[in-house]
Amino acid sequence: MPPIDDTSLAVALGANRPSAVGSPRTTLLAVQSRLEALLKAWSDQELVCRWSSLYDTVPVGGPPDQPAYCNAVLLVAGLKAPPSEAAALQLLDALQGLEQQFGRDRSREQRWGPRSLDLDLLFWGELRLEHPRLLLPHPRLHLRTFVLAPLLEAMHGSASR
Repeated sequence: MPPIDDTSLAVALGANRPSAVGSPRTTLLAVQSRLEALLKAWSDQELVCRWSSLYDTVPVGGPPDQPAYCNAVLLVAGLKAPPSEAAALQLLDALQGLEQQFGRDRSREQRWGPRSLDLDLLFWGELRLEHPRLLLPHPRLHLRTFVLAPLLEAMHGSASR
């Protein structure tokens, strides 16, 4: 895999409600190939991805007594296109479309509440973005062990595809 550089990007995945394909764990396994295909179409190039393991984690914030989460991180390095606001917002739209395919309805959710699929763009190289729809890097990335542990694993792991 190419080294992590100024075009690398990371996506966090999480779920704590079943989707149409099954449990949160089953959902994250099922979404992997679709997410890789989405990123390939978005970037218009072959990609090599590093996936973390799946992590079972306790909810942070949000309503009390919600189910445990299943989390993972996908790291993509060596993208040819430089990071840009327009491309990041296009990717955000594509990620949210994939969430909808797995039953997520953002208009009906409580903030930090249970969800069938959550896909968060964590960073894209050195891009700093303060857009009403997207903040990069993710503003709470450094506070979330459920994201940091899988991110570190993906950064130091072997390429999966």
